[in-house]
Amino acid sequence: MKGLAVILVAAAILFGAYHYFFQKMPTTDEGTAPTQAITLTGVRSDLLQIAQAERAYIALNGRCVSLDAMASSNSLSVPRTGRDGYSYSIECSGAQFKATARHLPAPEGSPIRFPNLAIDANLQIAEIP
Repeated sequence: MKGLAVILVAAAILFGAYHYFFQKMPTTDEGTAPTQAITLTGVRSDLLQIAQAERAYIALNGRCVSLDAMASSNSLSVPRTGRDGYSYSIECSGAQFKATARHLPAPEGSPIRFPNLAIDANLQIAEIP
């Protein structure tokens, strides 16, 4: 009986340490969960790749094209239209563009939020509403 009590106390201490550790993990964006860091890093990487491919396409052809047109012309090395609930799009205006990554809002009352991100022709990533 004494051994069972020791095991239960040890398990409670380990659970407390585990819970505390994951509550204190750093996040990449304010109001996001620590587990979203991988997804947000991937989304930023995808946006950067899309923007670089768009800049190269504009340099060769003098105009901006949609994400589907870039993927079909093999200008984008990894044709990806989204990641983990994020969907990508490109807004063109002549030789200027803005690539966006949008996610549906979190359910009502959820402590997690999904930031929408955009990158412009200057390769600057920013959060958008």
